[in-house]
Amino acid sequence: MPSAPRPQADAHRSRFYSTAELAAAAGVTPRTVRFYEARGLLKPERAGAVRVFTYADRARLLLILRGKRLGFSLDDIGEYLDLYGADAEHIEQLNLVVHKSRERIAVLESKLDDLKTTIRELRRIEHEALSRLKAKRARAAHGRRFVAVTGDSHEGRLKP
Repeated sequence: MPSAPRPQADAHRSRFYSTAELAAAAGVTPRTVRFYEARGLLKPERAGAVRVFTYADRARLLLILRGKRLGFSLDDIGEYLDLYGADAEHIEQLNLVVHKSRERIAVLESKLDDLKTTIRELRRIEHEALSRLKAKRARAAHGRRFVAVTGDSHEGRLKP
C-alpha cells in the first residue's frame, strides 16, 4: 500500500534558496553558483532584485557538479539539462547520456592506456637507476684504491 506523502518532503521541495544557501547545500561557493548562472545552466527566479533558487535548481546544480566530476564539459551538461523538459519520457535525454557516456569512457580508457604505459616506463627507469646505484654503492664499499702515477712526486693518487 502506498504511503501518504510526508509533509517534510513536500516542505523541502517547496522551499526557496538564496545563492549562499544553495551553495552551502551543494558544498560549493556562492561564486560557483553565480558562474553556473552566468553560463545559463541555472536560471533562478527573482524576488525583486534577489535571486531565488528552487528545489529544481538545487537538483540541477547537483547534476552539474556530478557531470563536472565525471569530466563532461559545461556544453555537454547544458545540452543534457536542456533536454530534461523537452520529452516527458526522457528518451532523447537518455540517448544523449548513452552517447556522451560512451565518448567519455573511450577518452578515459585511452588516458588509462597512456598512464599504464607511462607507469611501466617509469618502473623500468626506476629499476635501472636502482641497479646502477647498487653497483656504485658496492664499489664505494670496497674503499678507495691507490694507483701509481708516473712522473708524479707522490707515491700514488686515489683512483676515482
